[in-house]
Amino acid sequence: MMKTEQIVSQDPQVMHGTLVFAGTRVPLESLIQHLVAGDSLDVFLDDFPTVSREQAVAYLQMTLEFADARVA
Repeated sequence: MMKTEQIVSQDPQVMHGTLVFAGTRVPLESLIQHLVAGDSLDVFLDDFPTVSREQAVAYLQMTLEFADARVA
């Protein structure tokens, strides 16, 4: 299991402090936008090769866990 700091990062010097995938300049929002548009995870990963599949899946799992915790 990946640690949060391996999945996401936030730094005022990178993309003006936007949450990005760790080690990249790819905003987390980009993944959500792709999925909402009907793109597959593979399309997203092809468009943003600096993001690993493991990071993307871990982020989606984190998001689901957060949503479940908010509902409970």
